[in-house]
Amino acid sequence: MPTLSDQTFLDTTADRLAGLPTVQGVTLGGSRAQGTERPDSDWDLAVYYRGGFDPAGLRALGWEGEVCELGAWGGGVFNGGAWLTIDGRRVDVHYRDLDVVEHELAEAEQGRFRVEPLMFHLAGIPTYLLAAELAINKVLRGELPRPAAYPPALRETAPPHWHGMAAATLAYAKAGHAPKGAVTQVAGAIALAATQTAHAVLAARGEWVTNEKGLVARAGLGEADALVGNLTAGPDALVRAVADAEALFRRAGRAGEAP
Repeated sequence: MPTLSDQTFLDTTADRLAGLPTVQGVTLGGSRAQGTERPDSDWDLAVYYRGGFDPAGLRALGWEGEVCELGAWGGGVFNGGAWLTIDGRRVDVHYRDLDVVEHELAEAEQGRFRVEPLMFHLAGIPTYLLAAELAINKVLRGELPRPAAYPPALRETAPPHWHGMAAATLAYAKAGHAPKGAVTQVAGAIALAATQTAHAVLAARGEWVTNEKGLVARAGLGEADALVGNLTAGPDALVRAVADAEALFRRAGRAGEAP
């Protein structure tokens, strides 16, 4: 059970993280940064470092949990972290390389990005997620770069990329999975395309996304739940379901086009 108040816990934890070698800043993210947390929500913290980071320093703080090495979460922009218990609270600590962050901020301003695979994310993560984090999260210690606004260039380039991915996902499902009565694969394809379309819609609106939680609902794509929930075996029914998904996501694309 926690022994400290939330604010005291946050202050002491941020101080200890900020004291690690090469750490330039510490942020609070997730629902607790946006004021939408539940009492049992975990705490998402990030350490921003310059010139390398040795997880052994974090491990030496003595907190219970698992501290991963750099690159252990896939080796991309989301380059590792730790799952800890601190004063009875569940805490995730993410590693952020400031050189990489500043590069991706500059890329996002020019409308350039990549999509990287990451566990727990159906559609992967766009590299502009690093900019989204800095725009939304609370800086607890240090000074960090922050985007002034959602880059206009990104509003132009991200939606067609995501819509194209969604269209390809459903086209493959219609041709390769639905005719074989593959219910599970069709369900997965619709779920993936819904997530990709949601990214497109929110990018067109100029709304930052830091993860996929609630993403489909935010984009107004709740009808996708019914499509998946009502899937039945049989090639003809599955082909119709994919066609209905295509129509739904096309409508969302037209409605969400950037002005």
